Amino acid sequence: MNKQIDVIIPVYNEKNTIVELLKKVNDNRGGFINEVIVVDDNSTDGTSELLNSSKHLYDQILRNDKNSGKGASVKKGLKISKAKYILFQDADLEYDPSEYIKFYKIIESFEPDLIVGSRLNYDQYSRSHNIYNKLGNILITNLFNIKNNTTFTDIYSCYICFKRDLLNISKLKSNGFEQQAEILKHIVKNGKIFYEIKINYNGRSKEEGKKIKWYNIFSVIYQILKFW
Repeated sequence: MNKQIDVIIPVYNEKNTIVELLKKVNDNRGGFINEVIVVDDNSTDGTSELLNSSKHLYDQILRNDKNSGKGASVKKGLKISKAKYILFQDADLEYDPSEYIKFYKIIESFEPDLIVGSRLNYDQYSRSHNIYNKLGNILITNLFNIKNNTTFTDIYSCYICFKRDLLNISKLKSNGFEQQAEILKHIVKNGKIFYEIKINYNGRSKEEGKKIKWYNIFSVIYQILKFW
């Protein structure tokens, strides 16, 4: 297997899941993962200390001097990545690294520009807590599809995998959750071959630590419609 994928893991205050998540990532490297890059967004709950004691579970770690947002962490990880493909991994346990092999099989078969893992067109299970979250996701996905002539079902899945050279990192402006829409806009504009695959999803509730808020949808919508 060719080591074609760098996994970037932005993390902020995930002491209850980060070590288990990193173990799962390593269990599923499969010979096709080049590097696991962790970016700590100035965690304050003990996550940083756990990362310090778990250096065998990742290849590189970067740290933000202050809490700067998920997008800022992603940009920092992208700047040092070297593999042909990038795959994002959240630091919680909502997404299972055992899915990595699905992405690699598509890469080996079709050499795509972008692969999106869908929680709505899911594989075996999908755990969701809030109808408004689902409706919001459908809304932003449909807006994105209309604007970009695509047919995705879930653009805000954590699991997107894309060719690194299709993204000019210096052009990324956003630092929050809306950055994924910005990244996808660039990839779709510069690429041609897009795939979607079924994944499983074990969504957290707010009480279990889910960080995205209802109002984040407005910045995402703005990012999608920007310059239309």
